[in-house]
Amino acid sequence: VQLQAFGGGLVQVGDSLRLSCEASGRTFRRYAVAWFRQAPGKEREFVSGINWAGDSTAYADSVKGRFTISRDSAKNTVYLQMNSLKPEDTAVYYCAQSQRGNIDYHEGVYVYWGQGTLVTVSS
Repeated sequence: VQLQAFGGGLVQVGDSLRLSCEASGRTFRRYAVAWFRQAPGKEREFVSGINWAGDSTAYADSVKGRFTISRDSAKNTVYLQMNSLKPEDTAVYYCAQSQRGNIDYHEGVYVYWGQGTLVTVSS
């Protein structure tokens, strides 16, 4: 399985971005996928996750109400719609695929990782 994350960029406070995570392989649709991020000088943290069926989602408190995760299994793609961006959202965003169907907050269960896409929110 290979994951490719893209869609990052430089935006202003309050702007929106949509990140995409495209996967190779037919098994992508069977497993949970999550977005993590790592800001400069900080540890990588869970941002959002979606279960295999796409009917259960989870968010970090810091992004609830602003970010929306979704998946299109036909396209082997998971999206992260990010609205009302803040400077503290600046980070490299990674998508990752679990070997489980349900969402897990711990990055240790995610075995496949994309290369990361940089999001910079300028004030």
